[in-house]
Formats: sequence, C-alpha cells, structure tokens
Amino acid sequence: MTTVAIVYHSGYGHTQAIAEAVAAGAREVAGVKTTLVPTTEAEAREAELDAADAIVFGSPTYMGGVSADFAKFKDWTSRKWMARSWQDKLAAGFTVSASWGGDKQNTLYQLLTLAQQHGMVWVGLGLAPGNNHSKGSSDDLNRTGASLGVMAQANADQGNEGIGASEFRTAQALGKRVAEAALRWHAEAPLARAA
Repeated sequence: MTTVAIVYHSGYGHTQAIAEAVAAGAREVAGVKTTLVPTTEAEAREAELDAADAIVFGSPTYMGGVSADFAKFKDWTSRKWMARSWQDKLAAGFTVSASWGGDKQNTLYQLLTLAQQHGMVWVGLGLAPGNNHSKGSSDDLNRTGASLGVMAQANADQGNEGIGASEFRTAQALGKRVAEAALRWHAEAPLARAA
C-alpha cells in the first residue's frame, strides 16, 4: 500500500480543514492510504512518517512564515535529517492565512527548504493560476495563483465557513496529485533499488 502522511499545525482550525481536504483528494486514488498527523503527535507517530511514501507539510502563515509550533516540528526533524530517514520521499506543502497575499510564499519556501534539506522530491501544485482575468472568479481552482503548493485564504473573523469552496477543491487537487505521484514513485522504487 502506498501511503501519504499529512503533517500540519493548525492554530484556529483553518489549516486542519485544508489538511483534511488534501487527505480527501489523496483518498480519491485507489491503492493509497492517507494519515493526518498534527505536529503535536509527530514524535509519537514517527514510525508512520518514516513508512510514508510522501509527506505533505502544512502550516498557517503567521507573521510571514511557518507557525512556532510547525517550526518546533521542523527542528525535531533534524534527527531524521542526520539519519537521511526521509531521503527520496515525495513532499508537498500548503499554507493558510487571512490575507490574500499574506507572505504565504515565504511559508511555502520554508516547507520546500525543509523537504530539500531532507533530500525529498517536491511535488508542486500543477495547476494554472485562477481568478486572474476578466472571466475568472473567486470560484476558480488555485484562485491565489500558487505554483509551489496550496496558498489558501481564510477570513480572520470566521471559522472554516470563511474558507472559499475553491480553496478546498484546490487542496483536494494537491492531495490527488501527490497520491498519484506517490503511487508511481512507490511502484518504480523497487526497480531503482535493483539497478
């Protein structure tokens, strides 16, 4: 079975909702198992992370970067880095902030850098930008125009109802893309080891 783990920190529930959408998208792919791992549980569930074929990282964007709780998880992974435990796993990422821009790109770069430090292979969003022309709308997939991963927008004064439906569909698209890539990667890995 190919596995996709989604490790996330969520301060107000928005990032968890997007994590669940990523998982829902990954579950659309037959032969793929998904697991949601809050950063507070990562150390206790490290065997799941080590066994995963892909790890998707998620953090809210606070003050232009990952949250302190996600940074604590990131620092914990240094022991994985030293052992090269996650070398050649697939990786992807997502973030959420209240502002449309909100410096979310910086957060995705931090997630990308974390993955690259571990020797992981990054899977980008793979969607054209939406809502960027006169016939576009906020209902378009990838309405924030990201390429590295999902950059979701959630209204600060609302719960999950303040997240646009297109954000959930974009997160599902990322989950499905990662799951499909992990399935191919998992199938080809034995061939690479045999070579």
